[in-house]
Amino acid sequence: MSVNQSIKPITTEEKDNLYIGGCDLTKLAEKYGTPLYIIDEETLRCICREYKKAFKDYENIKMMYASKALCTSAIARILDEEGFGFDTVSAGEIYTVYKAGVDMSKVLFNGNNKSSREIELALDCKVGRFSVDNFYEAELLNKIAEDKDVKADILLRITPGIECHTHDYIQTGQIDSKFGFDLTQVDEIVNKIISTYKSLNLRGLHAHIGSQIFELKSYYDEVEILVKEIARINEKYNLNLDEMNMGGGLGVKYIDTDQPPSISSLAEAVTSAMNKYSVNIPTIYIEPGRSIISTAGVTLYRVGSSKEVPNGRKYVAVDGGMADNPRPSMYQAEYTAQKANNLAEKEMETVTIAGRYCESGDILINEISLPKLTAGDLICVFNTGAYNYSMASNYNRVEKPAMVLVNNSHSDIIVYRETLDNLIAKDSIPDRLRKQ
Repeated sequence: MSVNQSIKPITTEEKDNLYIGGCDLTKLAEKYGTPLYIIDEETLRCICREYKKAFKDYENIKMMYASKALCTSAIARILDEEGFGFDTVSAGEIYTVYKAGVDMSKVLFNGNNKSSREIELALDCKVGRFSVDNFYEAELLNKIAEDKDVKADILLRITPGIECHTHDYIQTGQIDSKFGFDLTQVDEIVNKIISTYKSLNLRGLHAHIGSQIFELKSYYDEVEILVKEIARINEKYNLNLDEMNMGGGLGVKYIDTDQPPSISSLAEAVTSAMNKYSVNIPTIYIEPGRSIISTAGVTLYRVGSSKEVPNGRKYVAVDGGMADNPRPSMYQAEYTAQKANNLAEKEMETVTIAGRYCESGDILINEISLPKLTAGDLICVFNTGAYNYSMASNYNRVEKPAMVLVNNSHSDIIVYRETLDNLIAKDSIPDRLRKQ
């Protein structure tokens, strides 16, 4: 079974309390406080190696981690050690991987509205590739590169017209999308690059069809479209486009009914499509994000208040919620949780796990059966490594949680918990409002 097909980190153990990475979660809560993001290093490295193994017979396929899933300096170091490049979408992500000491030639700068400042930073940091998303960006990048007397290696991001069965907000390959060039616009942008944009070096095409994808046929169809379009461009313009980036999006198992494909089956789908069309593309990029980091991460909460309503529903409130995990309120995402302390408790009850924030929609999990919970108990929510910390906010002026890395019964802080002073550090009171 692939790691992405597991709800829990591979090191999860049930003893008197719940353990991950050899660490007792109750001890982590005592040491670091709650809410607490926890990343299991063994699970993370295992899934990186599973990707590399699945594609080992295809040396032209390179792995690029989709940094938007979770981007911290320590995570960047681990992914770099495992031989991954990085798909970045902002100055912050570029700067993070740069300061982490990764090989910037393996970094791609993606995104649909890159600013001049971000483009300048990317060029100064010598990122390996730009994924050009639109006509405006192509002109802007060419001008900035020309001013700096450099050439930018680029891929053109196209919208392949593939609609995956996933949440509307995380579909990216359909025709009606804010991302990329429509296929009918490709000739126009290629002509402009050849005739006018002399500081752009066109290397290939890039597409992304969505996230949390369970249907492998979507990848097969994407490869077909990209391969045929690259062949068409090369023949029509006498070019030698030699790179294809097919994005990421492989799903993970959040709840028991989720059935994501294995990593090896993804590899089979991609390589069989490539073999069918017998096109030699020297470099193919794949950009997994969620399927790399999600299963490795959990979030630990402490139980506070509880209440029962007349219809029989019982709410159990925890010390986090929609600010540290906005996905349930944004996407109606579902999660699995487990009591983390006193696992000997056998009396079960059905509860709704509510967050602490001032929104009725701040519900982490609806109607889950757990051992009886009282104030002070700990709840571990699984599969929170992706799009939790990276989407966290300070809603209600609450400090963001800490993050720890666990491995071989040892824990290291990799993101410090915010303090109240951190919250007001960037505030400014005009002199006219200051008390005399």
